[in-house]
Amino acid sequence: MKFGIIKERKNPPDRRVVFSPEKLQEFKKQFPEAEIVVESSDIRVFSDEAYKNSGFEVTNDVADCDVLLGVKEVPVDELIPNKKYFYFSHTIKKQPYNRKLLKAMLEKNIEIYDHETIVKENGSRLIGFGRYAGIVGAYNGFRAIGLANETFKLPKAENLDSQQELIDELNKISLPNFKILLTGSGKVMKGAKEMLDAMNIRKVNVEAYLTEDFTEAVYCLVDVLDYNKRKDGQELDKYDFYNNPEQYESSFMRFAKVTDYFISGHFYGDGAPYLFTREDAKHPEFKIKYVADVSCDIDGPVACTIRPSTIADPIFGYNPETESEIDFKDEKAIVVMAVDNLPCELPKDASEGFGEMFLEHVIPAFYNNDKDGILERAKMTTSDGKLTERYAYLQDYVDGKE
Repeated sequence: MKFGIIKERKNPPDRRVVFSPEKLQEFKKQFPEAEIVVESSDIRVFSDEAYKNSGFEVTNDVADCDVLLGVKEVPVDELIPNKKYFYFSHTIKKQPYNRKLLKAMLEKNIEIYDHETIVKENGSRLIGFGRYAGIVGAYNGFRAIGLANETFKLPKAENLDSQQELIDELNKISLPNFKILLTGSGKVMKGAKEMLDAMNIRKVNVEAYLTEDFTEAVYCLVDVLDYNKRKDGQELDKYDFYNNPEQYESSFMRFAKVTDYFISGHFYGDGAPYLFTREDAKHPEFKIKYVADVSCDIDGPVACTIRPSTIADPIFGYNPETESEIDFKDEKAIVVMAVDNLPCELPKDASEGFGEMFLEHVIPAFYNNDKDGILERAKMTTSDGKLTERYAYLQDYVDGKE
């Protein structure tokens, strides 16, 4: 079987890659029968030369490969028919802007395995860039605080080489006795938590966070049942929340009354209550001044995220009274960082981490008869131009009826 690491062609350019030269060597060592080539790229964080020096052929033609591995969507006119592709297709939620892409893959008899569909039997994701979104998101939030108050000036994450360099910069700054709230339980939360811990910010429990004053910066980590409650007063487990989100209402306001800086690392599911609404943000006791919205659900559970921001221009202000955007340095502003492609700012670390997960969870499936069903669950389309049974719900989307 021949694998090709493809050039990223989406705009704006993405410097990440599925496998670094070092991880590709590990791949070859574990599965010596695999043929691997790398498509030449002038934007990738690892140079063509680095792959050549690691013993891999760099080519301009990957048409003879069986499996093509990328990160972002492949432009329709660059798709090679009758191949197996792995990349983030951004189609599983029926995203309107990529309907043509899914339609083209079906027409070209391409088997697409979306990175988001590579999951365990229970549906939890096996690979992704979430940890790096959390790492960069937490850093960018602190950078926004310094810029808004003109108290310190952190360099942009994209100009630094690694997580460690981000940590080194954060450890140069001095924080007031802030209360920092971090939501979530997955990879995004873990990445953000790594940054807070590396800054030696003390973690406190919910009760202390809500009731005590501190003379230093502290943070509190909360999950869904800390900021949601059942409408009927029952106290059940979080799986009840996941299965019956409409039975719950937000209790986030108790945190909003004492929080200075909020980092959203949670996954927001359909039907779940918003954390805070535009009306909540107008409440006289609403205290949150800075938001790093790593989840970045637009005009949704975090009311001040009225649009995504960009790596080039990552910060904007939200005026709760007018429900509109203002300068982030305005005293009325909630300062919002809502970049929706954060891992792109740390392409080297993100690529190395992604390759590690891909080598552990996906590549073995090609050589062990897919004994754990990884490929079977991830496969969205067949080689004869049809949706697989698992993704048949996308047919209306493909047909343009949704």
